[in-house]
Amino acid sequence: MKHILLIGTGGTIASQPTDAGLAPGLTTEQLLSYTPSITRLCRTDCVQLMALDSTNITPAHWQTIVRCIRGRYDDYDGFVITHGTDTLAYTAAALSYMIQGSPKPIVLTGAQKPIGFDSTDSKINLTDAFVCAAGDLPGVSIVFDHKVILGTRAKKTRSKSFSAFSSINYPDLGVIRDGSLVRFIRQSCFDRPRFYEELNTRVAVMKLVPGMGREVLDFLFERSDAVVVESFGVGGVPEAGGFYECIRQWKQRGRVAVLTTQVENEGSDLGVYHVGHRLKSDLGVLEAYDMTSEAVLAKLMWILAQTKDPARVRELFYAPVAMDMFPQT
Repeated sequence: MKHILLIGTGGTIASQPTDAGLAPGLTTEQLLSYTPSITRLCRTDCVQLMALDSTNITPAHWQTIVRCIRGRYDDYDGFVITHGTDTLAYTAAALSYMIQGSPKPIVLTGAQKPIGFDSTDSKINLTDAFVCAAGDLPGVSIVFDHKVILGTRAKKTRSKSFSAFSSINYPDLGVIRDGSLVRFIRQSCFDRPRFYEELNTRVAVMKLVPGMGREVLDFLFERSDAVVVESFGVGGVPEAGGFYECIRQWKQRGRVAVLTTQVENEGSDLGVYHVGHRLKSDLGVLEAYDMTSEAVLAKLMWILAQTKDPARVRELFYAPVAMDMFPQT
């Protein structure tokens, strides 16, 4: 029987009503008490790392999770992490870069309703997560509403529905049917995982809106080592507003600029229009292609903790990790 570690971080799944709204309060042991069928799937141990609404999760908490798994990796066959849904995709992406090529499952899950509610998705999601953690599912993934989603491709696309997460520009890894994992895709893995604990959190994201000038972008570049610009459609910046000159000046000062799209599906293609083409051809701006914004942010934090050399940053950014991107050039 597989031996699985349950790691608790809080979130809706562990929340209870208070006078000020729902707040995490249940321990991992209490969560398991609601799902006794899990004891028939595997042996379990529990650790409570934190009890946070996921809005309060920071990169420092990602590092805490990584240290927990790294210190216990040889003792368990798989790991389940319970987490709030609002930043779950960010955490899944970050763990995908910080724990690369794990042959053992690292499964994140959560819920839209607390486990103590009569109408809840918590029990199903938690049980499904343990099914996957006890199965042949290498790498980092999110298990939610019977779907298994690659950690670098997940995005929360519904704020209230039980089907809260979607896999962006990549198929689901599998589904859970009748208590069993039906795997469509098996991630590649290493014999041993590669752990990374350092992150550079000086990465910002700016959403472009019509009529915006360069002032916001200048502000972010002053305080960041990299800025991700969420542009329109397949990508580009307005010819008015000084954006091109802004990016040129800050790149000369060693900052990293990445262009992505606000559109969830199908990704960017800066070569299509003049407003994007010269950013890539003249300035060498990095293009996110079909990556999620969550993955772009996490990948840059991981890369910039290792190097700020422009050539090396470019090389690492365009090297796929856990199927996070399909570069077109």
